[in-house]
Amino acid sequence: MAIRVYSSTLAQLKLQAEQCGCHGPGYATPLDAMRGPREKLIYVPCILTGTGTQQPDYLATVDVDPESPCYCQVIHRLPMLYIDDELHHTGWNACSSCFGDTSKKRNRLVLPSLGSSRIYIVDTGTDLRAPRMFKVIEPREVFEKCNLTFPHTSHCLGSGEVMISALADTLGNGKGGFILIDAETWEVKGTWERPGDEPPQGYDFWYQPRHNVMISTEWGVPKYFANGFNPEDLKKERYGRRLNVWDWTTHCLIQQIDVGEDSAPLEIRFLHNPDAAHGMVGCTLQSSIHHFFKTEDGDWAAEKVIQIPNKKVSGWYFPEMPGFVTDILISMDDRFLYLSNWLHGDLRQYDITNPFCPKLVGQVKEHLTPCQTLWGSQKLLADQG
Repeated sequence: MAIRVYSSTLAQLKLQAEQCGCHGPGYATPLDAMRGPREKLIYVPCILTGTGTQQPDYLATVDVDPESPCYCQVIHRLPMLYIDDELHHTGWNACSSCFGDTSKKRNRLVLPSLGSSRIYIVDTGTDLRAPRMFKVIEPREVFEKCNLTFPHTSHCLGSGEVMISALADTLGNGKGGFILIDAETWEVKGTWERPGDEPPQGYDFWYQPRHNVMISTEWGVPKYFANGFNPEDLKKERYGRRLNVWDWTTHCLIQQIDVGEDSAPLEIRFLHNPDAAHGMVGCTLQSSIHHFFKTEDGDWAAEKVIQIPNKKVSGWYFPEMPGFVTDILISMDDRFLYLSNWLHGDLRQYDITNPFCPKLVGQVKEHLTPCQTLWGSQKLLADQG
């Protein structure tokens, strides 16, 4: 009942904001976002961790305004304070969930560090073109208040808080969990999940309040994969296989969906339509996409709808190489799924108008090897500016 009251109140706030012409950050609907002006700047985390360059990772500001003389150039770089942080999935302090709240501003970028467990808060509001460091949440605060390490995905909440998923406890053992941060004071408040409901592994998450649900994914146990992939870790429950389903109101883990041993379900996305009870998740080691959905009984289920075939290779771990699906995203109108088929070196577009039966409709193939592509993009950003 509480979540329905919240959703109704949010809808009223959004309606009032539209009527008076004033509003908080973001857009009233996903389709409004599609009709909005194109972005003129983007912020790109640039990872130097593991490259042999003894310099901190940095946040690059890239000019993407076609009318600008600096189009497609790095115009600013903000270095982090330490080396070997390994920045990961960034997020904002406020988003469209706060559209009806005129007191909120999208002016802080949250950068979790997978390697160091440090969390950087960057001020983008003072100067959009030259972000500056605002605050650093040190690992010790996360350890002491949450017993979590390897922070990964950051999302803002309608409550005015920021939540970050984590992969492990302080010893690197698998332990899924969620760090909750006050987005005004930037103090760590503790964990979001109910005590005792921690899943064995963690990675990404996405929530859908209208269905009172959050679903999280699993990468693996960090103390095994942190130093690189080892084939001997397979079939030992060291890589993830579950979608963990949470009650959004009570913060309880209510269901686990098995998508296959060593499948490593990573990136998860609900459809943008807030009434839709469908989404997609990329299973990296399995090189597949699963469609998850709410059943008539009110439970959640998942079915494999895309399988990318392995390629025969030589000089690799195995005679065949998986595509290794990494990042995925869904278009704002929920028509298309885009995915990075990383090891095979191509990007793919699928029509998901019928989420039970996606159709491949576009593909961009890279002529360089995946390693050359990754290194080349890092070098491009490092050389510009």
